[in-house]
Amino acid sequence: MSIANRLVYGAALAELAAQDPNIVVVDSDFGRAAGYEAFWQKYPDRYFNCGIAEQGMCSVAVGLASCGLTAFACSFAVFTSMRALDQVRNGAALYDLNVKFVGSHAGIETAKDGATHQSVEDIAIMRSLPNMKVLAPCSPNQTAALTRLMAQTPGTFYIRFGREESEERYAADQVFTLGGSCELRCGTDVAILTYGRMVDMALEAAEILAGQGVSARVVDMYSIKPFDRAAVLRAATQTKGIVTAEDHSVIGGLGGAVAEYLSETRPTLVRRVGMPDCYGRSGTSSDLRALYGLTAEAICREALGMIQNTIH
Repeated sequence: MSIANRLVYGAALAELAAQDPNIVVVDSDFGRAAGYEAFWQKYPDRYFNCGIAEQGMCSVAVGLASCGLTAFACSFAVFTSMRALDQVRNGAALYDLNVKFVGSHAGIETAKDGATHQSVEDIAIMRSLPNMKVLAPCSPNQTAALTRLMAQTPGTFYIRFGREESEERYAADQVFTLGGSCELRCGTDVAILTYGRMVDMALEAAEILAGQGVSARVVDMYSIKPFDRAAVLRAATQTKGIVTAEDHSVIGGLGGAVAEYLSETRPTLVRRVGMPDCYGRSGTSSDLRALYGLTAEAICREALGMIQNTIH
């Protein structure tokens, strides 16, 4: 059974609020999309709807956090990370306040809404902010677990997920840690490092590559900042090279983080699959993924090309 991670997030928050009276939600008229129904019905005095005003939403969240509360603020990823960036940076991250910023409908999954709503820059922006911790789940159980992790860990966080439904990849009791990763498939020829929606494409690519005699490791890098340096270093030393795959710009996301780290520790061939340096168009998600190369086939091409390059 599949379900949108954004709805799992909202349901998990309502459960957490029963255990922690300091949890509050600050909304920007995004409540139904974020699955907040149970929260606002059970805790109306802890639910603050600022209307379609993301900067105001983040400012209110900062104010509540400064009073000792744990504030969750969710909207479209493009608005949370860009329209309200001044409030995120100077209000919360600067002081590492207990605000959990949530970017929903991330990447090109907003599809027909076009470039204005397709957030392909949010991770690059958020991971550049001091004190900001950045998470990106791929499945419902992982989303619920990372929501709990944020609620229980002091400081400023950003978590992002897409609009569409996601298949389950993890058991309900799987443990996730800040700075951790999960190896979903072992492999020795090439390592595919990924997160979020592209985990599905990476696993599909690994199957295709296996049919061609290529052993592909797949690692879910759900914690992007801090990220699992040990897992990246293992991938660099135990395989012929790394392919990063993300529903985000190839500039500044996971691919950038991996390349930055390895350039200073163990120079390794890294190829990046992601949104090219352009704005997206309007269309269906599947059409846009095909257009911009966010597919299993694109991952395979980069992996095979890299292997050929190392041979010659």
